[in-house]
Amino acid sequence: MSAPAEVEASHGEPPRHVSPLLQRRGAVAGSGPDAGVAWHYGDPTAEQRALTRGGAVVDQSHLGVVRVAGPDRLSWLNSITSQELTALPPRTSTELLVLSPQGHVEHAAAVVDDGEATWLVTETPIALAAWLNRMKFMLRVEIADVTDEWSAIGEPVSAEGAADEPVTWRDPWPTTAPGGTRYGPADDEHPGNDRPWRLVLVPRARLVDEVRAREAAGWPLVGTWASEAVRVEAFRPRAARDVDHRTIPHELDWLRTAVHLHKGCYRGQETVARVHNLGRPPRRLVLLHLDGSGHLLPEPGADVHEVTADHEPGRVVGKVTTVARHHELGPVALAVVKRSTPVDATLVVDCEGGAVAAGQEQVVPGEGVSVDRPAPRGPVARGLGVHPSL
Repeated sequence: MSAPAEVEASHGEPPRHVSPLLQRRGAVAGSGPDAGVAWHYGDPTAEQRALTRGGAVVDQSHLGVVRVAGPDRLSWLNSITSQELTALPPRTSTELLVLSPQGHVEHAAAVVDDGEATWLVTETPIALAAWLNRMKFMLRVEIADVTDEWSAIGEPVSAEGAADEPVTWRDPWPTTAPGGTRYGPADDEHPGNDRPWRLVLVPRARLVDEVRAREAAGWPLVGTWASEAVRVEAFRPRAARDVDHRTIPHELDWLRTAVHLHKGCYRGQETVARVHNLGRPPRRLVLLHLDGSGHLLPEPGADVHEVTADHEPGRVVGKVTTVARHHELGPVALAVVKRSTPVDATLVVDCEGGAVAAGQEQVVPGEGVSVDRPAPRGPVARGLGVHPSL
C-alpha cells in the first residue's frame, strides 16, 4: 500500500513544520493532509493494535492551532459558526464548522476554552485565522495563529483535560450533542464508541520531550496509518479528507457533534435547517469494505461505480475520500455517494491495475432523514419546496 495521495479540493493547508519525530529509525513520512508527520514507524499493524488497546501516542504536530482571546470571544464565535458556544464552560470540548452562505463546509475546528482564551485546532489555520479577523468588526477579540508555538499530541483517552493539565480537546464523537441530531447509528450502537481520542496541546519546542515522557510510561509512538484506520472504522469525518467544495454537514452525519439546530442565525444556517426539516442531503457517507485479494487499493478521489446487471462497472455514483488498511477489518475506505444509490447496490472502485469490489456499510441512511425530523404538516405548495439538489 502506497502512502495516501492528497484529495482534490482538500480542505487542508500545506504543512509548515516537519516533525523532528520523523528522524526516528523506521519512520515513513505521511503525505497529503498528513505530510510533516510519520505515516508509520516500521510496524503499522503493531502500532494500530497498541492504539486500539488504549496505550499509544500519535504525533499530530501537523495540525494548526488558532487562539481567540478577549471577553467577547465565545458570544462572537457563537454568532458566526455552527455551534452553540455562549455558555461553554472551561475545559469542555466541542467542535464547530464555518459554513458558506450556501451551507457548504469551509472550515472545521476542535474547540476548547481554558477560561482565558478559546483554542481552535484545525487543518486550515491560516485561512481560518484570516476569516476570523475579517469578521471581528469592533468586538473585543484577539485572533492569533499560534501553530508555530504549539503542537498537538493524540492520545486514545476519553477524558477532558484537568485543571493542572495542558489545554486538551476530547473528541465528542459520536455522542449526539445538545441541539444536534443524527442520521446514522444510535449513540450506544455507534462504532465510534470504541475510539477514545483527545488532543493535548504542548509547546512545539517540547514536542519530543512530551512524547518521550509517554513512551517512558509504556506508550509506543505510532503513526497516522493507525489513527486514520480507527477513524475510518468510527465513521468519523475529517475536513481535509472527507470534505469537498459541495459538502454540507448532513452528508457526513456531522450534525451529531458540530451543529446546533436551535441557536440563532449564522452563515449557512438556512441550508442546514432546510435540509434537516424539509429536504434530504444529496449525498451520503458510506464505509466501503474493499476486496483486498488482488492487493490493489484505490487512492482518495477514486470514482465509485454501481455494478451493472452484466457485472461491469456502470455509472459513477461517488468518490472515495479516505483509504485505510485496518488490522482487523482489512482494507476499508470512506466514500461519499449519491443518496439515490441503493443501499444494497454492488459497487466497485477505480484502482490502478483494475477495479476493486466494495461492499457498502451505511453511515448516513439512503432515505436521508434524521431521527428527529419534524413531521410534515401537509402538502407543500408547488414552488415552495427545497431546491432539487437538496
